[in-house]
Amino acid sequence: MHITIPRGPIELAAELHLPADLDEAAPLRVVVLSTPGSSVKEQIGANYASRLAARTIAALVFDPANQGQSGGEPRDLEDPYRRGEDISYAIDALSTIPGIDPHRIGVLGICAGGGYAIHTARTDHRIKAVGVVDPGNIGMAFRGFQPDGPAAALDALAEARLQEARTGVLTRDNWLPDTLEDAAAAGVTDVDVLQAITYYRTGRGGNEHSTNRRLSRGDSLLLGYDAYHLVDQLMTQPLQLVLAEHLEGTGFDESARRLWDLAPNPVDRLVVAGARHYEMYDVPQYVDAAVDRLATFYDKNL
Repeated sequence: MHITIPRGPIELAAELHLPADLDEAAPLRVVVLSTPGSSVKEQIGANYASRLAARTIAALVFDPANQGQSGGEPRDLEDPYRRGEDISYAIDALSTIPGIDPHRIGVLGICAGGGYAIHTARTDHRIKAVGVVDPGNIGMAFRGFQPDGPAAALDALAEARLQEARTGVLTRDNWLPDTLEDAAAAGVTDVDVLQAITYYRTGRGGNEHSTNRRLSRGDSLLLGYDAYHLVDQLMTQPLQLVLAEHLEGTGFDESARRLWDLAPNPVDRLVVAGARHYEMYDVPQYVDAAVDRLATFYDKNL
């Protein structure tokens, strides 16, 4: 079911996945999906949302502001604060739909979307239950990527933005190499990066609305972001953590440990045997295992 989410002067494009057998007399619980950076609603979020709906849990997946089929300029902006606000606007919209129980709304975040979901749940207590799959703290990750350190990266971004202001030309970076051939030419051998390219940049998971481009000026926001700031004091909701078994070298394992230690109400932790991070996006046996545990968690907490 296609819906639009009002977000100030723009609208977010969204799909509400509904259970097949609806009891119109019983208000629906619903889970809002917070998807990975660069992804759109037809990709990872749809894989999880459709499975939750099959388990009688309505699920909403949407394109972030400035990305996909949602409105907003400039395009391709990955603003972690706006990503969190998108979730709250989605809850606003759901709360006005007849048949939705506004007191039984949860969130499910995947990869960077897990960090965004956590950051939002701290202060939006309309969210009653939080599930995450391989949650990433994108700010910590971006700070770790900088060979000369994050402060030097911010200096370079400041100079680049001055140039943009003079020329009016906005610069963009790739999230990933566009092809496996480009990756090979660049000497990329990391198995997880190659799996990411195989998902996002081939017919397996690619989508015309997922551009693989990130507005460069947004990186300054990412470098200053901490998805888990004040989690120990503010995030009271129950937490379900789902992890791929093989996260070594990705940073998701460290991120998950920090979240588990900080969260005041951790309920359950599942490690999906045999899985790597990007296989959690669409490999049926791994996604099914994740959704089975998540559905049980939402059954108990929504």
